[in-house]
Amino acid sequence: MKYRISANVIRRLPRYLRRLTGMERAGEERTSSRDLSSAMGLTASQIRQDLNCFGGFGQQGYGYRVRELREGIAAVLGIGETLRAVVVGVGNLGRALLANFRFDECGVEVTAAFDADPALIGRRVSEVPILESDALEGYLKENPVDVIVLTLPRKFVKDVSELAARNGVRGIWNFTGSDIDADLGDTIVENVHLSDSLLTLGYYLRGRTSENQSHKEET
Repeated sequence: MKYRISANVIRRLPRYLRRLTGMERAGEERTSSRDLSSAMGLTASQIRQDLNCFGGFGQQGYGYRVRELREGIAAVLGIGETLRAVVVGVGNLGRALLANFRFDECGVEVTAAFDADPALIGRRVSEVPILESDALEGYLKENPVDVIVLTLPRKFVKDVSELAARNGVRGIWNFTGSDIDADLGDTIVENVHLSDSLLTLGYYLRGRTSENQSHKEET
């Protein structure tokens, strides 16, 4: 089932899923918007509004069944519909993602990885075979691929993203630190900037330090 919802709500859904998965693993059977709000830093009203976008999962005076809510959100995110992905660039970040990131928990199956380093060709990381970069276009033509994960040098981003879009890849998960601004038609791009999170954390830490310092000077 497809829903017309705002991008802000969509970006909160994985947070709900992560929290509810932890609750289910801890053996919790029931929760409420108030419980979720205290754990997630959102208001109870906001949580109810978000969940009501999908017809609502709870009962008045009872709250939400944790497993039912988690499964409902997982269904909305389409986790039961497996997406096929390839990783392009098997340097430190690419290898770390392949070895440690649980793609399967997000409904994604990584079928291959690509790199230009001859020392890597033919090896496997978490059972994913590493193929030659030059073989990427042929692979995309012969195999259904929904998502391409970019962890390669920035100078190759434009060419590889255009190649992906040209060969029917529907989504690009871009870790290169360089936003993709090319016209890729219907291909959806998710740019991931790890530095954004660190800079945001640094802002709050420095702000707090400044406030503490000011308070000491005043006293």
